[in-house]
Amino acid sequence: MDIKEIQSLIKFVAKSGASEVKLEMEDIKITIRTGSAGSGSPETTIVQQIPVPQTAAAPAAQAPAAQETAAPAPSEAKKSDDDSKYITIKSPIIGTFYRKPSPDKPAFVEVGTSIKKGDVLCVIEAMKLFNDIESEVSGKIVKILVDDSSPVEFDQPLFLVDPS
Repeated sequence: MDIKEIQSLIKFVAKSGASEVKLEMEDIKITIRTGSAGSGSPETTIVQQIPVPQTAAAPAAQAPAAQETAAPAPSEAKKSDDDSKYITIKSPIIGTFYRKPSPDKPAFVEVGTSIKKGDVLCVIEAMKLFNDIESEVSGKIVKILVDDSSPVEFDQPLFLVDPS
């Protein structure tokens, strides 16, 4: 369930006049309480991620498949070691991440783009203001870690940059 679905659920509950709604799925648990029935604005929203144990998620019939997926773990560990040589550019604010200045324009950067200090990498919209996020390092974009039009948190990694 993504943030837009949660927001639309909150709006629906507020309009319905219900005082409390609980929704439990496999990986998420949401409780929405409104101040008073029919007030139209939610008072409290609680969203809790529920960790799913891997042993319970894989039935015995699928155990061989689970072993096959466990085998690439050393290569993933190797990949994270490789990532350590890169500089991570993180979000300075909470908002919505955009790779383009407008829908009809090309993206600011792509994987493989050489950047220098001060280049605009993306835009983050916060409270109807569009904030240019500039690079503080020079290098080459190795990986873009966030999808376009996605919500981002403070200090969330956005890009990996190879400084060499």
